[in-house]
Amino acid sequence: MTVRFVRPVSQSAYLGRRLALSALLLFVIVALAHRFGPLSEPDFLALLFLSAAIAAVSLPLSLVGLVRLWQVGADGGVAATKGLIYAALPLGTVIYGAVQYYTKPAIYDISTDLADPPAFISELHFAQRWLPRPPVPEACERRAQFAAYPGLIGRRYEGALDRVYDGVRKASLSARIAIAKTDGLSLVEPDRTERSAPKDDQAPVPDIAPVPLPRPEPSLDGAVGNPTEVVLQGATRTLIAGLRFDVVIRLREDAETTFVDIRVVSRYGPHDLGFGAEIAEDFLDRLDAELLGLSGG
Repeated sequence: MTVRFVRPVSQSAYLGRRLALSALLLFVIVALAHRFGPLSEPDFLALLFLSAAIAAVSLPLSLVGLVRLWQVGADGGVAATKGLIYAALPLGTVIYGAVQYYTKPAIYDISTDLADPPAFISELHFAQRWLPRPPVPEACERRAQFAAYPGLIGRRYEGALDRVYDGVRKASLSARIAIAKTDGLSLVEPDRTERSAPKDDQAPVPDIAPVPLPRPEPSLDGAVGNPTEVVLQGATRTLIAGLRFDVVIRLREDAETTFVDIRVVSRYGPHDLGFGAEIAEDFLDRLDAELLGLSGG
């Protein structure tokens, strides 16, 4: 009598593969919609956590399938392996973010000048949804930044303001920082209307001579900004995830020396996962390369 061996089938392995595949598809769609589409960051994070939760549920099912394959030779080993591979990307992304969250300081506002951070030309307000955060950084957060990134300091260049400004523009372009607003450009781009003004022999002669008035006394009331500084405001995104950050760069001239400071603020959430410091350091490194030979420490 011939004995026919019927190989058991591990249903958990196939269920785990289907769940892991659905988690991977959700992750890919959400990531593309956030990086290249209109999906906002709070919605992106919520859906990312959902995909990771689905992947986490599929993980033990795939492991059970592998155990059944080892114990009784159950069919489903390939399906279980695919399930583990599919679940790796969404789970790995969330695990990486969790590691950054707990190992980096809980701050969202990075500045190279802790005592006097560069001010935004126009403050930006975005709906935080389920990611609330303090309105302004506290002193303890500034101390936490200094403890975590002691080397993140501003730059001093032995050069004129216009020369350093050109380097800042080039470094911003290289670092993928889109400059949207500027203030104080009259210091580096003088008004060209004087060049197009008519010469004295071409100027029209008024019929009535103007009455001279006394020169007004200088006053500090209502003064806006510093007359010896240039401010550039822009935005950037991380290369892969597309997380948004707002950036302000300040140039201050002191005699023949120009100081450059940068401030990077995460647009959403109370934690920048360490990306703010990376953006600032990357810009400063590119600026040093552009102004090689002008650095004064």
